[in-house]
Amino acid sequence: MKVLIIGPSWIGDMVMAQSLFRCLHALDSQTVIDVLALDWTRELLARMPEVNQAITMPIGHGKLALGKRRLLGKALQAEGYQQAIVLPNSFKSALIPFFAKIPKRTGWRGEARGWLLNDCRKLDKQRYPLMVERFAALGVPANFSLSEPALPEPLLRPALKVSTDTQAVLDKFELQNNRPITIFCPGAEFGSSKKWPEAHFAQVADSLINAGKQVWLMGSKNDAQTTKNIIDTIQPEHKKYCVSLAGLTSIGEAIDLMSLAQTVVSNDSGLMHIAAALDKSLVVVYGSTSAEFTPPLSGRVEILNLKLPCSPCFKRECPLGHHDCLNTLSPMLVLDAIRKINSEINSEIGEA
Repeated sequence: MKVLIIGPSWIGDMVMAQSLFRCLHALDSQTVIDVLALDWTRELLARMPEVNQAITMPIGHGKLALGKRRLLGKALQAEGYQQAIVLPNSFKSALIPFFAKIPKRTGWRGEARGWLLNDCRKLDKQRYPLMVERFAALGVPANFSLSEPALPEPLLRPALKVSTDTQAVLDKFELQNNRPITIFCPGAEFGSSKKWPEAHFAQVADSLINAGKQVWLMGSKNDAQTTKNIIDTIQPEHKKYCVSLAGLTSIGEAIDLMSLAQTVVSNDSGLMHIAAALDKSLVVVYGSTSAEFTPPLSGRVEILNLKLPCSPCFKRECPLGHHDCLNTLSPMLVLDAIRKINSEINSEIGEA
């Protein structure tokens, strides 16, 4: 069986898609899985053992480019795919498998694309409340008995591979592994309504460093100012134990460095999903969003959410202008969560 997956465009979504890949291999270990996605996903997909190859999607996110889609579809005909699984819910995402004349084209119903997908399924949101379940369910034959579980139980979680030579990436960034590492992921591409205050991160960093830890700050180049602000805020004598890697690492390097962490503290972000797929001790701060649809898929996670009446609002910016869902979530709550998830270091972490 040779399957083409039309992949999502966000880091977290692509991490969650690995559950589908693992389900396909559980059904048939000989299944060959190719993933068509934007070029930035290559390093992430390379850390998924189930993926045969990543095929670069030459069309930017959100663009129709009908002619380019037709040409790419025709080029893919020679690959002999027997099935395509379309993870995005858009009309345009179903065009390439249609142009490629792949015999079985699977996806959820939406945007009047039923004529493009000949295995077009109606989503039961009650049965599959989580995005990861909706991805994985597309790998299960549509004619299964509704009296039986549709998905493997427990659901196969994402599990990323790590390089066997992490020392090389440590050397590249001149990092030391002589103190226990906590990684902060203080950014969020979605918007400011997902970002826990920089001053709160700084207070947690001071407490951890005072207890003999070191802190690495990770994110994209868009998060570089945020990480700089955190370092500028911590106590001067602690700065040598706090390093910003925002915008400096590739995805593969970020995975390798995160694999060395004792604990990860994150906003609701793509890096949060990577930490979960590495089975790190993980503390996640939620504000405008909720863990009910795209939670971190790990058994070692503490989720912090004040559950104010105004949240989750799912807005990029706080519509009320106060950001209380995050501003009033104190550093002490995060430190308590770190103590809880790493009980062996309870006595080492000081007060915020």
